[in-house]
Amino acid sequence: MARADGSARRDGRRIRRGFAAHRLPGAFLMVNDRVKRISVLKVPVDVVAPDDLEEVIKAMYTDGKNHQIILLSATDLMRARRSGEFRTMVAGASLVIPISLSIVKAARFLKRPIPIRYEPFDFIVQVLSILERWGKSAYLFGGSPKGLAKASKNIKATFPGLHVVGGHSARFPKNFHPKIVEAIRKATPTLLLLGKGVPGAERWIPRNMKHFNSGIQMWCSDVFDVFAERRSRPPAALFARGLEWLYYIQRRPWIVFRWFTALRFKIISLWYRLRRL
Repeated sequence: MARADGSARRDGRRIRRGFAAHRLPGAFLMVNDRVKRISVLKVPVDVVAPDDLEEVIKAMYTDGKNHQIILLSATDLMRARRSGEFRTMVAGASLVIPISLSIVKAARFLKRPIPIRYEPFDFIVQVLSILERWGKSAYLFGGSPKGLAKASKNIKATFPGLHVVGGHSARFPKNFHPKIVEAIRKATPTLLLLGKGVPGAERWIPRNMKHFNSGIQMWCSDVFDVFAERRSRPPAALFARGLEWLYYIQRRPWIVFRWFTALRFKIISLWYRLRRL
């Protein structure tokens, strides 16, 4: 029920405008004080401090349920504003981690709690480190056969306590897909890490989650290329200033057109500020 101060009540709890109640299942609700879900342009974004990340990840893999982690860019956020499968996926994710400076600035501009921005590869390394510390497992899916093989080798060398229980490249006949899904199900990995070439990209996760009993699933386009040392990451200085797109523009010149999306993002943010949405 809406209130005069712009807040509402759900199940007896007061919810401020711009916030969303965490409706995560099982044990994850036990650590909701470590995760604050805010709304940026009506898209969920989670505030997770680095010091709390380990407990959040542990809560995910111990509750016996499936959890998707999304690494959300500003382009993704604008895409999630539209109705459809992508919006549903983001809304249903257990953890939505911002990776664009624009999202942090928009949250500050809209007077929301300021989320912690993570560099995608660093975030994945942190998750793998946590899983290694607790003797957990991972399955790798995506990339080219040679790239995935090298990435798997480097992951095993970097995280010797992490059990890599299987992997498959993104190159396979269409009729082989059910066998890959079954292999993942039987391997029961703590983390299913997906990369470039997986059908549907991050949308593969909600499309196939019903086949798995529990675990964490996460997609990142270049993750296996970086682990295989085929690609490097944007310089930290560029990332800190929100200029990582300058690093990618040589091999992805079409991203220059994202300027229009960025401009629209700013205009909508201003509209939300003026309307106090």
